[in-house]
Amino acid sequence: MDQASEFTLVRAGAFSHSPRTVEFFRRWGLVDRIKEEWTFPPEWNQGTLFLTSLVGHRLQGTTTRSFAKPVGTRHSFEDPIRRPQTVLQKVFLEKLASRGVVVSGAQRVTALDDHGDGVVTTVQDESTGQDHAIRSRYVIGADGSRSTVRSLAGITRSGEYATSRHFRVVVRVKGALPERLRPYPSATNIIFNQSYTGFLAAIDATDWRIHVGPFPIDHRPTDDEFLAAGRSAFGFDIDLEVVSITPFFKSTRLADEFVRGRVVLVGDAAHVRAPGGNLGQGFGDVFNLGWKLAAVLRGTGGDELLRSYHDERHRHDGRVSAHALASSIAADDRWARVREVGVPDDADLSAEADGRRASIGAIIANHDGPAIGVDLDERYDSSGVIWYDEGQLESDPEWHPNRYLPEGRPAHRAPNGNIDPYGDTLYNRIGSDTALLVLGRDTSLVEPFHAAARERGIGLDVVYLDESDARHAYGADFALVRPDHHVAWRGNGEGSPDPAAVLDQTYGRVTVAVAAAAV
Repeated sequence: MDQASEFTLVRAGAFSHSPRTVEFFRRWGLVDRIKEEWTFPPEWNQGTLFLTSLVGHRLQGTTTRSFAKPVGTRHSFEDPIRRPQTVLQKVFLEKLASRGVVVSGAQRVTALDDHGDGVVTTVQDESTGQDHAIRSRYVIGADGSRSTVRSLAGITRSGEYATSRHFRVVVRVKGALPERLRPYPSATNIIFNQSYTGFLAAIDATDWRIHVGPFPIDHRPTDDEFLAAGRSAFGFDIDLEVVSITPFFKSTRLADEFVRGRVVLVGDAAHVRAPGGNLGQGFGDVFNLGWKLAAVLRGTGGDELLRSYHDERHRHDGRVSAHALASSIAADDRWARVREVGVPDDADLSAEADGRRASIGAIIANHDGPAIGVDLDERYDSSGVIWYDEGQLESDPEWHPNRYLPEGRPAHRAPNGNIDPYGDTLYNRIGSDTALLVLGRDTSLVEPFHAAARERGIGLDVVYLDESDARHAYGADFALVRPDHHVAWRGNGEGSPDPAAVLDQTYGRVTVAVAAAAV
């Protein structure tokens, strides 16, 4: 249900989707459809380039083509993909329609009544003004940073307010693609020049998004100011028009509760942060919540399972938000240093100008590297539904945004790998049921786990991986992997806890107190 009267998203939202987000798309059966929906020719995608303007000089960034792809250690079987949010919206709506899910527009939530065993939501039709009540067992607030659901549920937020604001602006190239941009421009760019610094990214063959700011918190620039910024980013007098303007703030606001009673928050309703990285937090929320809510509705999951959504995601989303804000502040600092050097005009081809551009490139390159930890170290180290190794929370390496050490410890993202010689991976095999990985010749726990799962109505898939590298990756003879790819427990046949107790904890059927590790 949405307040919008039509499903058109000109502003595009997120563009780039990390390998972890693509893992979600594949699990939902959507990755191929998303990849099929090109909005501009694929050769426009050249990686992220740092330029003095779209037609100017390259300061940093390397064009990566599939014919010369760097070879290195991969922690995911997925590559990042770039598709605007308009594509995701289209593909997800198609998927919902195929499942018979009704998506309603022009409906505004006006009241919530959580009466303990269900929720009554009052919605008002925007065209008629008529109210009607919807009765449901749970309500998920996915209604953005100004979430009505969050407000009606009385959930507060913590964090710092911004002291200035920026704008995401979509500008449209009028007419045919200018000759200076043919045969293809670079689709994703960070521009540094004396008149403009910020994002310049293609949405489709005519629309581009720019970031403009900072401005005083109460100031709204004119369209002419936005257009001037766009032309500075392109680097020549191009005919543009403004088609969308969305303010954003370099701040972090985190809901104090992701779950209150029968109301659950996901995405921007639960957390807002400074932009950058497009790290799929909202998708991660849904991936974590989906199997848990399904288990609770089926009666196989207990009360603690749904509550664990807050314990797991609140900490992770807080880490990502803090990293995004720190990265944004660091980027502002680099831009200030670039301004001190001074960006030469694009037409200046002198040796002195080349030297300054090289100095600017070195400033841009001076950062901590890719945030692989933010993307893949999605650890849940304060959860009551994880059976941690003894002493694990004290011995786990400290979380760091630029570090990822793949290991099959409980609470961590399960190591993935090929499970047959024809390319199928473990993640392809894991569906909506929890998977018991048998990582050696010992099968003594298979039947006890099966029996405990049957008794509880829990679906359990057994995956046999008698490979030394799989056993090494998980560090045990057995591992229990949740539908969201997180290790719930690992152990060996001898001296292992009762499988029934492991499943009861994994599915939140018992209450377990956990002393959270340091952030």
